Amino acid sequence: MIDAKLYFAKLTIVYLPVCAFCVGKSQVSIKTLTRVQLADAIQKDIGLSKAESAKFVSAIIDHIVDALVAGENVKISGFGSFVLSEKRERVGRNPKTGADATIPARKVLTFKASQALKDDIAKAG
Repeated sequence: MIDAKLYFAKLTIVYLPVCAFCVGKSQVSIKTLTRVQLADAIQKDIGLSKAESAKFVSAIIDHIVDALVAGENVKISGFGSFVLSEKRERVGRNPKTGADATIPARKVLTFKASQALKDDIAKAG
């Protein structure tokens, strides 16, 4: 059986830094890594079928989403942390009219990259 935690950590370190900025001719474009690309990488590295690889990726993402929906923070060693925080209600201003508006309390999700991921991205240039 595959150690899913270990394999996911390897995937995030090796494949997710593909989402780096590419600068050229005074415009910035962002490359995006998709579920399909992750499933393809798993298929090539482990030898699972396409369907099994897609299920594997979906299961990991679903587990992360379920934990966040349940109010839990998610920490993936060597990758980073998804952290939920509460924002209190506050008064804001409509930029067009200048009128005061109440912004309701809400939960926000933030991602904090681990130092290992930051180092890998910095090395990639």
